Amino acid sequence: MTGDVVPRPVAMAYATTSGSPRGTGGRANESSLWALGGGSSGEGIQGGGGAGAGRWGDSQAGEPRGSAICRLSKSGGERRGAERHPSEAPSRGRSGDRVGVRPQLLSDPGLAEPRGGEDETGWLPALAARENLAVIEDNYVKVQVKACALSQINTKLLAEMKMEKDFFPVGREIAGIVLDVGSKVSFFQPDDEVVGILPLDSEDPGVCEVVRVHEHYLVHKPEKVTWSEAAGTIRDGLRAYTALHYLSHLSPGQSVLIMDGASALGTIAVQLAHHRGAKVITTASSLEDKQCLERLRPPLARVMDVSTGKAHIADSCLEETGGLGVDIVLDAGVRLYNKDDEPAVKSHRLPHKHDIITLLGVGGHWITTEENLQLDPPDSHSLFLKGATVAFLNDEVWNLSNARQGKYLCILKDVMEKLSAGVFRPQLDEPIPFYGAKVAMEVVQKNPGRKKQVVQF
Repeated sequence: MTGDVVPRPVAMAYATTSGSPRGTGGRANESSLWALGGGSSGEGIQGGGGAGAGRWGDSQAGEPRGSAICRLSKSGGERRGAERHPSEAPSRGRSGDRVGVRPQLLSDPGLAEPRGGEDETGWLPALAARENLAVIEDNYVKVQVKACALSQINTKLLAEMKMEKDFFPVGREIAGIVLDVGSKVSFFQPDDEVVGILPLDSEDPGVCEVVRVHEHYLVHKPEKVTWSEAAGTIRDGLRAYTALHYLSHLSPGQSVLIMDGASALGTIAVQLAHHRGAKVITTASSLEDKQCLERLRPPLARVMDVSTGKAHIADSCLEETGGLGVDIVLDAGVRLYNKDDEPAVKSHRLPHKHDIITLLGVGGHWITTEENLQLDPPDSHSLFLKGATVAFLNDEVWNLSNARQGKYLCILKDVMEKLSAGVFRPQLDEPIPFYGAKVAMEVVQKNPGRKKQVVQF
């Protein structure tokens, strides 16, 4: 059939499935699926093959079409309905299910006719009927998404928090326009421009034209900030604030070591530390990154090239601080063992934990992203002698608990204000059209790039 087909609103989710029977602990036929779309009038399609493969189901006759989100049948048996009423609680998987990590493609030429939004593989997304999505909760806001940023999905954390589901929301950092508000919403009104981070248990993915979100997860977007900048900066800004402001209480004149300063998080952290009047030391993973960091104004105290694996980070930091050590360290991962014993996934560019402890000054703060950090008694004794502290950077705690919701919203608001004022200058890749979101998310899930990936509608 010739001619373009105008697509309806679409949704994207990361789907997981396990081929092993529940409770057996088996690991046969494991797979994971990148899923785009929602209920369709076509027949359900089977993806992946084998007894453990997932299935797409279409909407059943007589069911509402207002909030169609495709659901994955883990059993691989009979086809299930794709529709779910908005008031239903999110489906949660059992903690014993093992989450797959191998992306596979689903294809069904019958779901949509060829159009201009087709990627190179000929894969076409299933379309979800979401244009009639209604706001039924009192404190919820309906948002038309203009841009969303892609970040890694921590499936291990979700499983540990008993939040494992058939679908995980993709593109949780969103920016858009308010279409409708619930009866008890007090912060927003229709046509407001907003930005925020969807919660971990959100039923709606950010890679979707219309989403429902509680008003306490959103803040106003400044007029001067573009959609892509807002969505691409909000989470890294939150992480930088959490690390430097709340976990280490950064103050003017302190010395800060920020590992991998040219990464998406590192860039924002360096700019925030500079703005607070700190003396910033950082590392670069390549010659290009080093040249980029050396061009920053005001200039950094020192940029160490760790691409060759020969840099002596501890010695350089002690030399820069006159032997006193740095006040704050924000790492990008550390090596826990010797090079011969370290897993292959650990980069030789990462510092050893002993180097971090050595370069810390008296009363210093070590902010780590290493969730499996192991400290031996001699390591703990060294930290005790220095009166130093170790804190773990997990920005998800803001959404997992409402205990500090006010502080969380203040951080998001301040991030947007600094972005509008030019304090934050994020490194964003070229905007990705929707039809390229699937490939981009697969890459991000495997290995995040240097620049933030943003899908723009």
